[in-house]
Amino acid sequence: MRKKKSYRTAILGILMAIIFVQSMVPMLGFIPTGFVNITIIHVTVIVAAIVLGPTNGAIVGLVWGIGTILRALTSPTSIIDTTVFTNPIVAILPRVLVGLIAGWIYLWFKKTNKHKLLGMGLASAAGSITNTVLVLVLMRVMYASVLSKAYAAQTSALNAILLAIVGTNGVAELIAAVIIAPAIASAILKTNKFLE
Repeated sequence: MRKKKSYRTAILGILMAIIFVQSMVPMLGFIPTGFVNITIIHVTVIVAAIVLGPTNGAIVGLVWGIGTILRALTSPTSIIDTTVFTNPIVAILPRVLVGLIAGWIYLWFKKTNKHKLLGMGLASAAGSITNTVLVLVLMRVMYASVLSKAYAAQTSALNAILLAIVGTNGVAELIAAVIIAPAIASAILKTNKFLE
């Protein structure tokens, strides 16, 4: 039992370190495109949620959120970073919920269905959608004027712009999560009896 707990703690520590590096090193977790960043870092949070459960997924998501704030303060890539992503509600809350929701969905699916890989895919999709929708909704509600300036658009046009972001970045992030997270999580679970 102690060995299992130590092993899980070690995996959690490794995933937290990976998240922190992805948050701080350009091109490892975020692909800057000018106005927005395409996020691939959510894959690590989803893997943590599937492999270690919703609570540890949320912890890894918290590290991602803190890393997001630090990156926005130290090396912003746009005006949106310095204004929007220094706010913990936007930077941390959605990231924590990615881990919780992906973990809960996978646990529920694992208990009610034998197709674990399908459950991983659904958990990955839900985690990715959670991040995209929550971040964009919070940005729209809390920072409409900043977004209008950043996108050089009228406030009334923001909904269309944000929907376009969902259609481009959001879909790309969703596809990446559904393909990559189950592959990594399956490999980890298959080779590590202490995690099942």
